[in-house]
Amino acid sequence: MSNLLLKCMAILTMDEGEDLIKDGEIAIRDNRIYHVGSAGSTPADFVPDVVLERPRMVAMPGFVNCHTHAAMTLFRGYADDLPLMRWLKEKIWPLEAHLTPEHIYQGTLLSCAEMIKGGTTTFADMYDAMDMVARAVEETGLRAVLSRGMIGLGENGEKAMRESIAFIEQWHGGAGGRVTAMFGPHAPYTCPPEYIKRVVEQALRLQVGIHIHLAETKDEVNEIKEKYGCAPVVLMETTGLFEAPVLAAHCVHLEDREIEILARHRVGVAHNPQSNMKLASGIAPVTRLKKAGALVGLGTDGAASNNNLDMMEEMRAAALLQKVSTGDATALNAREALRMATADGAAAVGLGGLVGKIKPGLLADIILLDLHKPHLYPLHDLHAHIAYAALSSDVDTVIIDGRVVMEERRLLTMDENAVCAAAQEAAQSLIKAKEGK
Repeated sequence: MSNLLLKCMAILTMDEGEDLIKDGEIAIRDNRIYHVGSAGSTPADFVPDVVLERPRMVAMPGFVNCHTHAAMTLFRGYADDLPLMRWLKEKIWPLEAHLTPEHIYQGTLLSCAEMIKGGTTTFADMYDAMDMVARAVEETGLRAVLSRGMIGLGENGEKAMRESIAFIEQWHGGAGGRVTAMFGPHAPYTCPPEYIKRVVEQALRLQVGIHIHLAETKDEVNEIKEKYGCAPVVLMETTGLFEAPVLAAHCVHLEDREIEILARHRVGVAHNPQSNMKLASGIAPVTRLKKAGALVGLGTDGAASNNNLDMMEEMRAAALLQKVSTGDATALNAREALRMATADGAAAVGLGGLVGKIKPGLLADIILLDLHKPHLYPLHDLHAHIAYAALSSDVDTVIIDGRVVMEERRLLTMDENAVCAAAQEAAQSLIKAKEGK
């Protein structure tokens, strides 16, 4: 680690109140932010080893992708234009049956490259062979909240429980503190209430959170109501799920009572607008959730149902969807969308006291956006420019945990060409295995 001084055109701190510092500088000592202020304000006792002067760039917190399945980049473009349950049962699950840990490692590396290049510094992931996902995270320098996906039925449920506990015991706090581990019960329709209760018991014992899919489709809601006589969020409250910190993906189809429950328990909601659109799952009531005081961040879901991990696109889609669905052009404004992608997302995944803002004492997860682009002129409102006009390719530099992992769009922790080639080979071998060749 070393002392790093960033000088840039502006800083969007995403802290409360006035969050814009024009002509600013950020001092980073080891992996934490030491000072944030206007040009020339850094204390004299800070001696930088490296100075990055970027007069045409704006610094902001790295994006937090609250929900994805990183290794599913290998399925990108494989199964499109299908509703969720057909997509899962006819395409995704049969292909996943042939996945090996090596496939998952290569798919995750590809995701890591894509996410860093798009300005994502933290992601929350649910999948299988999570030790391979953690290994990819450790090697590439990202920060991640990882959970082994759990189907709580029969022998698979017991295996998932054992492997989840082992993964948490091995990796929680791993990669120099960049890995946070959680339990990952897939959803209420794949994890019966008694199984959820056992997950909660173990989560409380190990003092970790729980990542779950919740109320994603109308079919799911109808199935849960027919089977248990109540809506999914209500059912989960009866199991005690919300006694632990919970990250709930989707939350598309919610009744007023469910919104109140999510807000009261401070559940982190991962809103995945583009995946929900593509699978025709619906539009999550983000405006109603936020009005009730719920905590809402943004996620991409997996690349198989999106088809990318671009948080810039997700932010814009989230804002526009709330405007058109509510008939209110002021709904989910640019600042709110930016907060969902940064500070609120960090809080949703349980890292609100560590990342998501540019503030002294927090971990140095920072991105620099190059605003010297035709599509970003003239410079009126930086919040609006980033939320509505910027592209992921405008991300020039990415710093995670005080370490520069991308500079001038060049990845520094991995060989981008080699990662792409290995992922292509892994995807082809997966298809051949499914076809029995």
